[in-house]
Amino acid sequence: MARLSCEWHREWDLLPIEEQARLKARQGVRYHMLEAIMVADPLTLQPVPADGRSIGEIFMRGNNVMMGYLKNSTATDEAFAGGWFHSGDLAVMHPDGYVEIKDRAKDIIISGGENISTIEVENALFRHPAVMDAAVVAKPHEKWGETPCAFVTLKEGVHLSADEVIEFLRGQIAHYKVPRHVVFGPLPKTSTGKTQKVVLREWAQTLQQVSGKKSDEQGE
Repeated sequence: MARLSCEWHREWDLLPIEEQARLKARQGVRYHMLEAIMVADPLTLQPVPADGRSIGEIFMRGNNVMMGYLKNSTATDEAFAGGWFHSGDLAVMHPDGYVEIKDRAKDIIISGGENISTIEVENALFRHPAVMDAAVVAKPHEKWGETPCAFVTLKEGVHLSADEVIEFLRGQIAHYKVPRHVVFGPLPKTSTGKTQKVVLREWAQTLQQVSGKKSDEQGE
């Protein structure tokens, strides 16, 4: 699969460290062997406006994109429909041509018709000094369709309630993006250390629905 990079600009060295971190998290500069990249509507393949707000899927093509899936022509045809590789990553295109990944298409949470990026919520969680690890997945909701559910690992010796986490997030992101459930404990990982969101989605399915903001707390 092809790679993209964040080519650094010298003038960015003069920016505050928080702004540098935000810019460093972007991608979008292609390597020479990559013919093209675009952020577009996954159905029409029409590029989205480069406004930093309109979400589309990342598409790419070139000599360093994968050839296909081994002995699986159906999956290969789906992945390269329209002559572009469908990455499955949802992103926005900024006016300067840099791409900012918002989420995996399969991970995005649709709550009451609003798209919620799990990456955005996770980044907000990591701003709390007591949080060591965190992941957010969709939990089914009778009224809104889905709502965010947060799984959090705290640093050793630190105690934090779900209400405290939720209150912190309310000062970081829009209220409709704040998880209604917070579950504390170690996160399931693959052998390479990647969080298994498939497992977390299964766990979220089993949580009892609550109407308020009270959630599972450490030690309960």
